[in-house]
Amino acid sequence: MIKLKKRFTTLIIYLFLISNSFASVSDAIFATVGAKAITQYDIVKEIKKILILSGQSFNENMREQLQQAAINSAVKRSIKKIEIENYESLDFNQNDLREELERIAKIANMDLQTLKKTFVENEISWDEIVDQVKTELLWNTLIFKLYKDRLSINHEEIEEQLKLVQSKETIKEYLISEIIIKSVPQNEINTKVEEIKNRIKNETFEKVAIDVSISETSVRGGNLGWVNEKTIAENFRSAITNTPVGNISKPIILNQGILIFKVRDIRDAEKFTDLESAKTQLVKAEKTKILQMHSLSHYDKLTRTISVKYFTNQ
Repeated sequence: MIKLKKRFTTLIIYLFLISNSFASVSDAIFATVGAKAITQYDIVKEIKKILILSGQSFNENMREQLQQAAINSAVKRSIKKIEIENYESLDFNQNDLREELERIAKIANMDLQTLKKTFVENEISWDEIVDQVKTELLWNTLIFKLYKDRLSINHEEIEEQLKLVQSKETIKEYLISEIIIKSVPQNEINTKVEEIKNRIKNETFEKVAIDVSISETSVRGGNLGWVNEKTIAENFRSAITNTPVGNISKPIILNQGILIFKVRDIRDAEKFTDLESAKTQLVKAEKTKILQMHSLSHYDKLTRTISVKYFTNQ
């Protein structure tokens, strides 16, 4: 708990610096997304959220990068809200809300109360964070509603994964982060991947994730937290398990983009004994992966139909 208090104090100092750096920011409208307004102060709060959730510290050299990431995050959330409002009867499980808030806190290396206190002390209403999570849960409900008929799970592959993991004497957990970049033409993939690798070397994985990743994890610097190997899809597992700690994986080509993992740490996990529970987790992980691809695709379509107008230079 001492470490959490120290980190909490450090975050307050970093975010106090942000408040000073952006002291002249007013509550004027920065942009409109459809009929929804985003103010300049909204962008400052978004920067604070990104730094808290990603564990990054603020400095003036990151100012433009953080501002662009904050703009992208605010615009993305507004577009999702507009789409959600077009559908009636969308709902989510209240237990999922609590679990997601706890998961976010865990990824940020805090308990839930410390995370809440961090936001409140930095003049960000906890209700805003809860509302953001609710938006994501409603968005996930919508994506499932629209694309559930396309959730084709290969159960034979799931069974093979169960056998593979069951035969192991020890089960591993991986602390991983991800970057997903938009698809590029086949002849440009190698060049794009090298560009991202060079940026990671010269900056950090976390900063590049905040800047360019199209995944929902970008606001956390790509942080996925600890992931048990039994819940990792087969085509991802080999890329992760063959990557040494501290290194980045070989790129994985997806329909909606290019995925790169960073393996930050490895530890032994408790070996599972309940096969049905393990199978349920594997199926859930596979469905999540498929729905994420549909989510990226659906959002991309919306960006072509919803007008975004900026009132300051980008």
